[in-house]
Amino acid sequence: MFDPIEEDPLQPHARWMHAALDLARQAFEEQEVPIGAVIVHNDRIIGAAGNQREQLRDPTAHAEMIAITQAAESLGSWRLLDCTLYSTLEPCPMCAGAIVQARIPTVIYGTIDEKAGACHTLYQITSDPRLNHRATVIGGVLQDECRDILREFFAHQRSLGKK
Repeated sequence: MFDPIEEDPLQPHARWMHAALDLARQAFEEQEVPIGAVIVHNDRIIGAAGNQREQLRDPTAHAEMIAITQAAESLGSWRLLDCTLYSTLEPCPMCAGAIVQARIPTVIYGTIDEKAGACHTLYQITSDPRLNHRATVIGGVLQDECRDILREFFAHQRSLGKK
């Protein structure tokens, strides 16, 4: 008897999350909190970045914010319709606000952010009906890998005596 294998509904997103994880690894090597983000439009990446807060000395230089700016430049519009944002970590309030402002319809993230998650964990900015735009948000894509790189980074920082 043939027993069909259930297809993982998160699998189609793994390709793009792997790209975001590569950017997170690069950020780790650059002593940045290892978060990566890519924005996909018509099956191609139009924005991609890792965190750059330390390098740029800019508190707004989150991976998602930089990727959003690149995507808007690529499309020649601030409206990122028909785009999907992939982030290794659940977006924070600033990034969730930018997602709403950019009209990004879909957000996929790897692991939750217990301290600043603004899509599911602490706040639900991307689905708040009081705002003019809402995004469909899916979490848990490559969750273990996304969580583990952050844990490794912060363990390394603690071993160096950094906060």
